Amino acid sequence: MPVSRGRMRLTVLLFAYCLLLALALSAFRPSAFVAAAEGDDASGAAAASSPESPASEGDGGGASAAEGDSSSAGTNDDAPKKPPKRAQGTGDDENPEENWGTFYDPQSVFCGDYDCYKILGFDHETWGDNPPDAKLITRSYRQLSRRWHPDKNRGKKAKERFVKINRAYEILTNDEKRKEYDYLRGRPDEYFDKYGSNVLYKYAPKSDVVFVSVLLLSILSAFTYFAQKQKWQTVADRLIEASVEGYGLKDGGTDESLEIREKALERLAAKRNAEAEAESGSGSPKKKKDRLTNKERREKEKDELRPFVAELVSEIQDFGAGHHQPTWRDLLVVKLVRMPPALIRATVTQCKYWSRRMRGLPLNDEERELLTRRAVGEVAWYASSEEDRKEMIEREVWVSSQALEDWREWVEVRKLGPGYQKRYGRWKKKQGSKLE
Repeated sequence: MPVSRGRMRLTVLLFAYCLLLALALSAFRPSAFVAAAEGDDASGAAAASSPESPASEGDGGGASAAEGDSSSAGTNDDAPKKPPKRAQGTGDDENPEENWGTFYDPQSVFCGDYDCYKILGFDHETWGDNPPDAKLITRSYRQLSRRWHPDKNRGKKAKERFVKINRAYEILTNDEKRKEYDYLRGRPDEYFDKYGSNVLYKYAPKSDVVFVSVLLLSILSAFTYFAQKQKWQTVADRLIEASVEGYGLKDGGTDESLEIREKALERLAAKRNAEAEAESGSGSPKKKKDRLTNKERREKEKDELRPFVAELVSEIQDFGAGHHQPTWRDLLVVKLVRMPPALIRATVTQCKYWSRRMRGLPLNDEERELLTRRAVGEVAWYASSEEDRKEMIEREVWVSSQALEDWREWVEVRKLGPGYQKRYGRWKKKQGSKLE
């Protein structure tokens, strides 16, 4: 009886020792048990019926059985192969994206920036010649779906992760897509050739579209405002120069420049008289003036006359033909708003014109003015006086190019003196040709 009790005690201790050893090994080597659990039934049955069991080996334990299976699979060709090892840290991680790896897929043809295999828990670097089959892929997909399905997981990123998992499952269970995916791994140049040149960059709006649109319209509106200012200033500078220099009609001056010069001379004379009266009323002796040459006197008079001319020119708001001082109407935003009504009015006017022509009606005053403006140009029309505009309409310069040339010739002759105009008239009647 003492002997049988000792054997019983020894058996209990041995069993407890084996149990503790198995628990320790499972704590330090979880991947071995995961691989054993995913093995096929044949290898599991062989491990269970093997004479080298944990009970008969004593201290060998469950780790010896697992190592015996792996060694026998490596030496015996007839034994079934082990399934590929799953990647570490997949389904139970709080941030599984850290273990999803990377893949060159800027066009998101497959799984985007992540590796489809690692999303489902497989590592292509460890399985060797034994890649996971559809059965293992489906098993892993179901396991991850139970964890990350939005109906079962209320996390913020659960839905996004489930979409990635579902996409990886679609790619790896489709034979053609999986074959192409495996082939393009490590071949970015062929990916580039197949899916085009725009796959290298992925543009996304980083700024608010409304803000950018308002900013661009503001800049362009400011540009159009200052462009109109420069347009007016160009005509103003030419008018100032013509008025200060005293250009006549045949020298490039205009009636407007001559009128401005006369007004400026009157203001200059009034200023000189006021200075003379102030000097005489003070009783101080007159200062001796320096003697100037005629050229120096003319230059001095121009310098004194220029401020008065510039002041008079600045009072002119509109020179005609669009050369006016800028206002709020010159902003691009306002022009864009006013453009559709202007186009509609122009279309209606043109339709009315063709309608009257088809009915054989004579030209009315509005149509005669419109045709004249088109023939001579907007600048010449707005730069002309009312008398000149009436002359243009009476000459019917829109009828032919010869009529337009005759009018331009008449404008040039008018700039000449009365004697030249009489001689030209006699020569015109006699020769019947244009002025050379």
